Amino acid sequence: QVQVVESGGGLVQAGGSLRLSCAASGRAFSTLKMGWFRQVPGKEREFVAVISRSGGITYYGDSVKGRFTISRDNAKNTVYLQMNSLKADDTAVYYCAADGRYLTSYYSRVDKYAYWGQGTQVTVSS
Repeated sequence: QVQVVESGGGLVQAGGSLRLSCAASGRAFSTLKMGWFRQVPGKEREFVAVISRSGGITYYGDSVKGRFTISRDNAKNTVYLQMNSLKADDTAVYYCAADGRYLTSYYSRVDKYAYWGQGTQVTVSS
């Protein structure tokens, strides 16, 4: 069983930056594609970013392109989400997700990730 744990959430002013971290254990980290999603109450979970097993391929949701960067350090079993130019609309619970299947064109679908963290709150004040 893969365990996924996020950290780094908090309160930040609009225009500021925040970096989220996510550690995965229970399986060789380099065999997992890693994604970030976010959710606000009453809405569906939204795709934010994904990174392939090697880190060579990344995709982003339209609302975060150019502002967020996903990266991974396979030696540390950790994936990061660097969030810059934050807006009030970025306020959400951010979830880290992992899956052992290859990255495909369905990367934005929640059901393509088998393992999920508990989430970390990000609040952007305007």
